[in-house]
Amino acid sequence: MGNADAQQITRESKSNLALAFVSLGAEQRRDITTFYAFCRLVDDIADSPELSIAQKAERLTGWRRALSAEQSGEPPLADPVRQVVAKYRLTPEMLEEIIAGVEMDLSISRYATFEDLRLYCYRVASAVGLVSIEIFGYRNPQCRDYAIALGLALQTTNIIRDVGKDLRVDRVYLPQEELEQFGYSEADLFAHTHDDRFVALMEHQAQRSHAFYTKAAALLPREDRRAMVAAEIMAAVYRDLLRRIQRDRFRVFEKEYRLNRLQKALHVGAQLLRCR
Repeated sequence: MGNADAQQITRESKSNLALAFVSLGAEQRRDITTFYAFCRLVDDIADSPELSIAQKAERLTGWRRALSAEQSGEPPLADPVRQVVAKYRLTPEMLEEIIAGVEMDLSISRYATFEDLRLYCYRVASAVGLVSIEIFGYRNPQCRDYAIALGLALQTTNIIRDVGKDLRVDRVYLPQEELEQFGYSEADLFAHTHDDRFVALMEHQAQRSHAFYTKAAALLPREDRRAMVAAEIMAAVYRDLLRRIQRDRFRVFEKEYRLNRLQKALHVGAQLLRCR
């Protein structure tokens, strides 16, 4: 599997992240596409309905080994990923953190508190951001804190958007402590009970996400704004999505929220103009 295959994985994912890549030069775009294809593949392993838990664990372990050295029967994308790791002086551990995140889905389907959930969000989103900024290039070390905060913002937005979808595979990412806090039970959740309790619970989630977006914006160093334009496109698209879900009172049981191509393109244009 070469870069063409990585590009195909990215296109087929229909991800907002893929949209943000248009802001990058050809070489960076190729390398971030390879990295993103890795992220998609390991996530797809963890989510696969065809594989057993043991098979998923075995394939993820294979990926972990392939990050450090060539392995017999390794995934075709492994060598391009190792080239990206070497080129940007990344460590295999940086990508292993992402694997550890998707592995959590093999054994954990509930989180008692947000602090428990934060580790999951860090691994599957902030760790992706920390690798991405190495490919984008930055000057101020504070950019790492920016990447961590933005990752938490994006992943908590994903959790809000995907409540209904996650229920279908018996996953509840809303912290159990917060369900109890708002007097809303897991039985209510599976019954798709959309009432004032649910809206209050979800508004609490949304406000936390907004706080992470605000924190990320404050942490982005001025001298790295141009380099982080792809990340800022992501922030703009996902924050707009979050606001739309809020305005619609969180109809996440019955709707799948997405921005259309024009709405996304407007965010791309706005961020490109800001960074000129």
